[in-house]
Amino acid sequence: MDVIYVSDGRIRRADIKIEGDTIARISDREELSSLQEVAATSLPLLLPGVIDEHIHSREPGMTHKGDLWSETRAAAAGGVTSVMDMPNVVPPTTSLETWQERMELGAQHAFVNYAFHFGATNTNADLLTQLDVTRIPSVKLFMGSSTGGMLVNREEALQKVFASSPLPIMTHCEDTAMINANMRAIQTQHGDDPDIAFHPLIRSREACIASTRLAVRLAESTGARLHIAHITTAEELAIISGKSGLSGKSGKSGKSAASLPSITAEACIPHLIFTDEDYLTLGTRIKCNPAVKSATDREALRAALSDGRILTIATDHAPHLLSEKQGGSRTAVSGMPMVQFSLVAMMELVSDGILTLPRLVELMCHNPARLFEVRDRGFIREGQKADIVMLKPSVWTLTKDQIVSRCGWSPLEGRTFRWQVAETIVNGTAVYRDGHFLTDTNSHATALRFR
Repeated sequence: MDVIYVSDGRIRRADIKIEGDTIARISDREELSSLQEVAATSLPLLLPGVIDEHIHSREPGMTHKGDLWSETRAAAAGGVTSVMDMPNVVPPTTSLETWQERMELGAQHAFVNYAFHFGATNTNADLLTQLDVTRIPSVKLFMGSSTGGMLVNREEALQKVFASSPLPIMTHCEDTAMINANMRAIQTQHGDDPDIAFHPLIRSREACIASTRLAVRLAESTGARLHIAHITTAEELAIISGKSGLSGKSGKSGKSAASLPSITAEACIPHLIFTDEDYLTLGTRIKCNPAVKSATDREALRAALSDGRILTIATDHAPHLLSEKQGGSRTAVSGMPMVQFSLVAMMELVSDGILTLPRLVELMCHNPARLFEVRDRGFIREGQKADIVMLKPSVWTLTKDQIVSRCGWSPLEGRTFRWQVAETIVNGTAVYRDGHFLTDTNSHATALRFR
């Protein structure tokens, strides 16, 4: 097929042939330089399928909000062909048995390619050396309390996790003691359930900064590979400055974790889109942990997408029912559904000149594959798995009836976008096209393999 495709830092026109689940041949014709040039050709725009390293499908234990089937179908509708699911479910993925049970659920229910992070606790560091590094992307470490009660807050336990893990350690960095003190102080003045506007003051920038500083210190002292999830402040960017970003390009295999610095950072869609001013109109719909912060922080994050301090973009997709989002800073649950509209939301930054199209592909496709050493995915190259998303220029407004996630809402409702997912291909099989799913089975999806 005659297409425009983006991979390895370039935009090219080519004929691409898919055989089975693999990209069999790419016949390049010419190189293009901009999104405007792409739109002018009227040819399909192909990107590697997005690899979202950070989602919460809610299965098992909280499936009234969403499950692997519903949330990975939402992923496919958004051009996401591979997901890595977080361990704070019920029961949490903190033993070899619960991890294996989730893999079996993935085989039964996941609509796109899948993997499950392993959760660290105060007491399970001895298990880390037993993990299968070819099937698990990372060890997730909650250094700040969040959904699921998996807080690791003992100095000895933290040290042992960092020293023992054979995998990248992906951290949620917030200082829980500081958060609890902030909550008590604000409750004294504003009642038991303070207004949502206080959320970024309770889960404060200082709490993020202190925890990130501790994580960096532990990584440097142990030599662990550290990936800081959902970074939110300009100060945290300063802490990791010079320690993050790419130090080299990958070879043909796309596996170049050794060329990456040992400390890297992830930005999540909510912190790249919203600011604390949006609490006035969206309220608890944008309540998440860490909190959405100031416009200055958002601009710092956006700048860091292009200068290398941020390695990956993910969603922290975390569906809840709207009834669970009622209340204030204490009672409304944290998290929002994002996976279905992450790519088109970031295409808005490209259209606005904040980010180049090749850099977007680096952040959402190439770099997750590099960091976790995903086998044969994340690029459009001969011999790679045919995980592909096709985009088309189209001005459209998000309405509730378009939402696939079980929770049935999005904080982006009413927003207008300039690009739309036209088709999603997983392992060579077209599974979604022009607003419709093309199959009711998940036989095309497979477990991700690493390293």
